[in-house]
Amino acid sequence: MQARVADDMANDGATPEEVMRRVTIEIIGRAIRFSHKSRRTIRISKTSGGKGVDVTTLDPRTDAGKANLEEFLSRGKRQYTISGLGQADEKGAVNWRRLNLPLGRRILLSLQVAVSIFMRGTPAKNRWYRWMGVNVGRGVEIMQMAWLDHFRPELIFIGDNTLIGAFSQLSVHAYEGAGKFRYGLIEIGADCKLGAGTGIGPIKMGDGVRTLPKTVVSPYYARIPPGAVVGGDKPPLVLPAQSPEAEAPASRTATPER
Repeated sequence: MQARVADDMANDGATPEEVMRRVTIEIIGRAIRFSHKSRRTIRISKTSGGKGVDVTTLDPRTDAGKANLEEFLSRGKRQYTISGLGQADEKGAVNWRRLNLPLGRRILLSLQVAVSIFMRGTPAKNRWYRWMGVNVGRGVEIMQMAWLDHFRPELIFIGDNTLIGAFSQLSVHAYEGAGKFRYGLIEIGADCKLGAGTGIGPIKMGDGVRTLPKTVVSPYYARIPPGAVVGGDKPPLVLPAQSPEAEAPASRTATPER
């Protein structure tokens, strides 16, 4: 069963799509306020390169804006892009971190993720991540030095009995410079095994998927089917040269098992 999660997880059992909608509405609301304050045209797009929609036209406080917002979200996406925030040294530029979350929660999440990195893969660590907002299933093990994004941890869903290897990185967002960032959902199915050092961005991963150590999945895959193994090419196996004294027929050669 795809991405079965614990009953006591964050977001009260909301589906990934419902959480994505909730987060997007919050970000749009903050973008509208920053747009008025900075007198900038901030846009949200369903593609990484699209021009996007002026967030002020999605203001739910007006009848037209509410209708536009519902229309925009009626065909929801797994990723969105925010642009128009301006260069860092530009007058009136909007910091993308401030647009995402208020200062208090940013500080709390930074402290929480700093502590989580050094915690062992125990049930206590899973409870810690649920406190942060991550949707963690039963029997999950998250090894030391793994990093789960504190940009919007509620966008991370980890299914039952999944292992997240040490030094893995799960990032729901990417800042692309010039006042532009994108964010999206990470869904990891049940019974998955992520090798040490796996790098993942927004993705939907089926049950029973395995990644080999140091595999970078994003941005190469948006979906991975159940049972797949993801990793680099099989390394070559070079057999030792046969000594002249060995007694073996010349016609026989050793080959590695496949």
